[in-house]
Amino acid sequence: MKMGILVGGGPAPGINGVIGAAAIEAVNNDIEVLGFFDGFKHLTAEHFNPKEHVWPLSIPDVGRVHLNGGSILRTSRTSLIAPNKIDENAVVEADPQKVQRVLSRFKELGVTMLLTIGGDDTALSARFVCEGSRGAVRVAHVPKTIDNDLPLDGDVPTFGYTSARTLGTELVANLMEDSRTTGRWYLVQTMGRNAGFLALGIGKAAGATLTLIPEEFPGDTTVADLATIIEGAVLKRRVMGRQDGVAVIAEGLAYKLGDAAELSQMLGREVPVDAAGHPRLAEVPLANLLKDELTRRFKARGDKLTIVSHTLGYELRCARPQSYDLAYCRDLGHGGVRLLLDWQRDLPGGVMVTIRHGELHPVPFDSLVDPRTKRTRIRQVDLRSYYYEVARAYMIRLEPEDFDAPKMLDALAHEAKVSPFQFRKTFEPVVLGCSKQPGPVTLHAAGGN
Repeated sequence: MKMGILVGGGPAPGINGVIGAAAIEAVNNDIEVLGFFDGFKHLTAEHFNPKEHVWPLSIPDVGRVHLNGGSILRTSRTSLIAPNKIDENAVVEADPQKVQRVLSRFKELGVTMLLTIGGDDTALSARFVCEGSRGAVRVAHVPKTIDNDLPLDGDVPTFGYTSARTLGTELVANLMEDSRTTGRWYLVQTMGRNAGFLALGIGKAAGATLTLIPEEFPGDTTVADLATIIEGAVLKRRVMGRQDGVAVIAEGLAYKLGDAAELSQMLGREVPVDAAGHPRLAEVPLANLLKDELTRRFKARGDKLTIVSHTLGYELRCARPQSYDLAYCRDLGHGGVRLLLDWQRDLPGGVMVTIRHGELHPVPFDSLVDPRTKRTRIRQVDLRSYYYEVARAYMIRLEPEDFDAPKMLDALAHEAKVSPFQFRKTFEPVVLGCSKQPGPVTLHAAGGN
């Protein structure tokens, strides 16, 4: 038997741990393991050379790779989505030519099992391979993303998330100390395309002044409204006696500003899309846009505010995995091989490898499909959860009750150099709009970091 392993999407701490664990378990079960470089990139290309693009993996090759970040098989964002179906709101379909190329090359190499490692788009391509093979290729997908947005049971994280959060927390804590020392504000933009888990996790763990995530804005928003929320936090922080602060901002908020065309118009240049049809958020300088807007506002009132924008991105993705991910990825890699060996014939679309209550739990791909777009479903931060409620409790930002407390309203208006009436007119609609979410936020801390 032969098993292929490939990695798709962005890097995440722990990839090598999954590769190593899976390769060792496969070899111990007399399965030959072929590692494919760069995800589906070469498998779908016109030119494919097994000597260049395939690495036969042995136990000595992978015995210690789990300790390192990155991916020994590298990665790419090549997907099997039909080119005319890459708009992220369209119903996706497989590219028949790409799928056929992959299956033909697997047949030539004798590959009958495939372990894919990646996020929602790689899971989608893995499903296309399994469906296209009509059972000839068994496919198991290991969910990987620092965004933590794949729909695993309960609050089980995707691997890579906890390690990225740990490093991100350390970096934000350093910026918080610099902020306190210099009396400036930092706007820290973090990764997180569709969900705010990483931003909220970092902001909560570090005790950042406030965190903004996409889930707080169910509809579209604007740079002006986002700046208003941060401006209100700056003013409230000053009323509380502090000139410094750190705001953590999830990059996925850029999606709330419009699609690729609208973002391109706003920026005055084209915002490209990736292989799966998503606008490339690395091309949208959200933190800089907010910095410029806030600087303009404070200058207009004759006030000075020193703001530094900073992006936490690529340095989190290839970090060395922390102990949680080191152990977790052993389970996932081993479990992926066990599921491929114990294949159930009623799984035409393949399975996602998950661990629930310490036990291996296969989730059929079919159950992960969004019926509207046929893409892999994602999960988002539940604003009704206690997890979010506690995170919000320790933020310093304007709350609805601030407008009904005369002393606080007067102090805020004085700091903003406007009348209480004007302050309320400017800030209250935005604050209330952001607060109209499912489930009340009932805890509010008196201070913060």
